Amino acid sequence: MNIHTLLDLSSIEAGCRVSGKSDLINRLVDLLEPSIGSNCLEPVRRSVFEREEVMSTGVGKQLAIPHGKCQVLNKVHASFALLSDPVDFDSIDDQPVKMALLLVGPDSHSKQHIQLLSRISRLMNSGSFRDNILQCSTAEEIHETMRKEEKHYFRN
Repeated sequence: MNIHTLLDLSSIEAGCRVSGKSDLINRLVDLLEPSIGSNCLEPVRRSVFEREEVMSTGVGKQLAIPHGKCQVLNKVHASFALLSDPVDFDSIDDQPVKMALLLVGPDSHSKQHIQLLSRISRLMNSGSFRDNILQCSTAEEIHETMRKEEKHYFRN
């Protein structure tokens, strides 16, 4: 499964302005409303914050990958934010976050969840990919950059 296929334009925000880590996670969850419905937002939000309490998902290189598992969902969903100003996310490299990709799904999709987290990490290890994403100014540009990079990097 490709990351870009999990994202639609309503789940991507370029130029996102948030005040900090919690605000960013809340914004990423809120971006899922069109695809999961408003009644699923709070259980999803709780699952992501509970996971974040275990260990920060600020993986370094200006990226956070908050994620969680929630039984109110029947498939994997994702949202992405490119921040206008970086925020502290307790990242492993102690650097602020400029990009964040939220991944949520049901427990029954654990294998897919892990594979997607691995795929995101491998993709984000590409300096050119990160640079290309950071140059985007619209949701359309972010989505197209992800599509092209996944096709190139993973030879799909």
